[in-house]
Amino acid sequence: MNSVETFNSKIKRVLISEDEIKAAVKEAGRKISESYDGRPILLVSILNGAFVFMADLCREVTVPCEVAFMCAKSYYKGTESSGIINITMDLEQDISGYHVIIVEDIIDTGRTLNDVVKLLKARNPLSLRVITLLDKPSRRLVEFEPDMALFEIEDRFVIGYGLDCGEMYRNLPYIAEYDESIE
Repeated sequence: MNSVETFNSKIKRVLISEDEIKAAVKEAGRKISESYDGRPILLVSILNGAFVFMADLCREVTVPCEVAFMCAKSYYKGTESSGIINITMDLEQDISGYHVIIVEDIIDTGRTLNDVVKLLKARNPLSLRVITLLDKPSRRLVEFEPDMALFEIEDRFVIGYGLDCGEMYRNLPYIAEYDESIE
């Protein structure tokens, strides 16, 4: 099997279409715009997975906003969280004058976001909210709820629209279930 065939064979099925994602992101941008009109917003993307969602979301926000990036990892070349949260890239600016919205790709166990929220709250933002593309509440290991979740999904390993497996599949325009059974 060549590399393209192997790549495609791991896509078990599409769970959320490109059009469904676009519509949900547009609605999320509208809600953010209504909620923060005239107030200083800082959208903080958690890399690497949330970069696609962040790019589309910030284009749907119609009020002035800034963007920043953090990198917090708990998955290392596999499909199971390591349980160890590592902040590999932190914010450089003072966030105390901003309404901070953390933009995440998926909330699974909740450990990563729980740690990131604690870290950022200690920096005294005007407010702090979390928006996630995908929420998997059945996997929660800590008490954590996002302020906004675009989609709730079952306990499946998913890829696409920024989400990866071993750094692959981020370029898919939809969310798909990853087929772990195929070697």
